[in-house]
Amino acid sequence: MDTNKHELLLKNEVYQVVGCAMEVLNSLGNGLLEKPYENALAVEFGIKNIPLRQQARFPVIYITIQVGEYIPDLIAFEQIVIETKVIEAIGNNEKAQIINYLKISGLRVGLILNFKHSKLEWQRIVL
Repeated sequence: MDTNKHELLLKNEVYQVVGCAMEVLNSLGNGLLEKPYENALAVEFGIKNIPLRQQARFPVIYITIQVGEYIPDLIAFEQIVIETKVIEAIGNNEKAQIINYLKISGLRVGLILNFKHSKLEWQRIVL
């Protein structure tokens, strides 16, 4: 895969989402549970007129049988899967999780937003 070609995929949308996350973190402070950040992001997206789906459901299919459901925290612009976290640091487990979520949802761009510390940690994943 040519990483340079995909590096800027949804660049402006990603920056808008990260900007909203920074606004939420600056307002709420760090270290709460994940759900308040997810809900506050949904409010901030509404203020900024960013299209969003919260807790959308995607079937997990094994062979031809649904074996579960994937429910991402948020989907922005109908194109970006967003997972809110409150963890020490974004690691390989979180990256693998978002890659699986992208495969299941059929979307290309994922964002992990970590609200644990006073400075927002975020990682963008492109499938």
